[in-house]
Amino acid sequence: MLSLGHKEMKAYQVALNLVKEVYTLTNGFPVDERFGIVSQLRRAAVSVCSNLAEGAARKSPADRRRFYEISRSSCVEIDTQFELAIQLGFIKLDQVTDLDEYLNHTFAIISRMIDNTR
Repeated sequence: MLSLGHKEMKAYQVALNLVKEVYTLTNGFPVDERFGIVSQLRRAAVSVCSNLAEGAARKSPADRRRFYEISRSSCVEIDTQFELAIQLGFIKLDQVTDLDEYLNHTFAIISRMIDNTR
């Protein structure tokens, strides 16, 4: 594996925990949702990490900022999908405590990164 700077970023490290938590929580979803909300949640979680990494590799601040904004938007997508999952009874609110912590932390760090990328 490459030894690249994005792996040292706090946002990337927290986002990795977010991905693991999303995968763990979605393991308990109904089997018939495997290609629906489960797939969408997992892709959004991976998108957070992937866009942080790709943004960190960009030379221009505008390019970095754009990828960080996509990453942050994926956090919003995860939040929305889990809200739907709770409403649909796939998961209970008290089961998303760790996810909520990782999601809020990741969103806040990425927001600061966006604000500081000029």
